Amino acid sequence: MKLSEIADNAGARKKRMRVGRGIGSGKGKTSGRGGKGQTARSGVRIKGFEGGQMPMHRRLPKRGFNNIFRLDFAEINLDRLQEAIDNKLVDPSATVNAEALVKAGVLRRAKDGVRLLGRGEIKTKLTIEVYGASKSAIAAVEKAGGSVKILAPAKEDGEAA
Repeated sequence: MKLSEIADNAGARKKRMRVGRGIGSGKGKTSGRGGKGQTARSGVRIKGFEGGQMPMHRRLPKRGFNNIFRLDFAEINLDRLQEAIDNKLVDPSATVNAEALVKAGVLRRAKDGVRLLGRGEIKTKLTIEVYGASKSAIAAVEKAGGSVKILAPAKEDGEAA
């Protein structure tokens, strides 16, 4: 085999269709764009226009809102944490916090904080610092002899959880 003999597989490269080159080409005259008007022109098209009928996006009611103050947490379950300890990614003698989990590759990024959830079980004694934790997760860590420090500000009694 020589460098000059190398060729692509037959049919691997398709030639582009040349439009507007006569009736015999099959794509002459209007070039597949139909008749005249806005849709035959380049760069314009009415999105969602239904021929004057009330468009779907205006027929349906508006619902809900986006809370701009909502925090987006990185969530981690107990079984994932135990797996990281078993694989020697996380040092159980040191404090386990967001930076340690990101550095170990357990989490990709800390986002607005880490929230510990209670799926699975933990067998190792740990000191964990997280923004939030579920009651079951706190109970499981304390049962294993560890402690959980919550970094989130404490909520008042009047607020919903």
